[in-house]
Amino acid sequence: MVENDASPCQPDSATETKVSVIFSFKNEEDVLVELINRARKVLISERNKGVISNHELIFINDRSSDRSEEILKEMAIDHDDIKILNMSKTFGVSPCVMAGLKWATGDLMIYMDADLQDPPEVIPDMLMAWKQGKDIDVVHTVRTSRDGESFIKRKITKLGYWVLQSATDIDLMVESGDFKLLSRRATNHIIQLNEFNPFMRGMVSWVGFNQTFVRYKRQERFAGETKFPIISRKVISNFFNSALISFSSTPLQLASITGIGGFIFSFGMMIFVLSEKLQGVTLPGWTAIMTAILFLGSIQLLSIGILGLYIHSIFIEVKKRPNFIIESTYGFDEKRAEDVRKHSGNAL
Repeated sequence: MVENDASPCQPDSATETKVSVIFSFKNEEDVLVELINRARKVLISERNKGVISNHELIFINDRSSDRSEEILKEMAIDHDDIKILNMSKTFGVSPCVMAGLKWATGDLMIYMDADLQDPPEVIPDMLMAWKQGKDIDVVHTVRTSRDGESFIKRKITKLGYWVLQSATDIDLMVESGDFKLLSRRATNHIIQLNEFNPFMRGMVSWVGFNQTFVRYKRQERFAGETKFPIISRKVISNFFNSALISFSSTPLQLASITGIGGFIFSFGMMIFVLSEKLQGVTLPGWTAIMTAILFLGSIQLLSIGILGLYIHSIFIEVKKRPNFIIESTYGFDEKRAEDVRKHSGNAL
């Protein structure tokens, strides 16, 4: 059951609003100090203006091998806002975000990447959109530009959004990435969706409620190199397994339509060959046979491959493995840890 499901998505007053900012990261030692300083500056300013009452910075460490955890603990000295979840192995961005949402204690959750391409300075605009809207549960951020990204990457990304919009049953906002504000009500519903390969953008859109957006300019990475080159096994796998397969039956329908088309073509070929034979015209048999075999064989392989993707997705989901395992925590009180152990399948 979702507690307080019928409650308003906004607290009675802005001064009672606690914000949890969730960062999923792996090996970002060159970025973390700048990220924390800028995020703190923005959030403290919002507190001083009375927009929010408190904040916490939750860092989900996806098994970093550099000094990231050490730097976070150094930045936590004399502050009580930094909290860390250390994963037992590398699980990926979306499972880490789900972990952060489950451990967050805020009235509002903001999740974003830790590379500073999505600037913390956009957070006040997100809070303003939430505050001024009517019962807003989700605030998307929509990129108006993508500094530091190649022409090819921008075009491939645009194509990916077009495919998802055309093939899936979710209203996915173009150029809206993993930088969003969620109300407690929306968060409670999202964390119930215990999918092994969660597609956060799709899940946030799928839960519905009143949603709005703010525009911003995406910046270049502050330091380091991207962990997600556009042509990589990780990105391609996430697109097919988490995004397309999870929210669309279009590939199966495409396989069926292709099969019907192949049947019609083959039937027409058979009628043509028989009519030519009855008229005494001799056709080169090898060419006709090989054409039919290759055409039908390619359709069969395509259909089997699509079915295989769905079967693999079903196989992964029915095993009900947790999509993350937490090795250790830092900065969370014991009561909060015990509550999560009791109510989450993803225990320590």
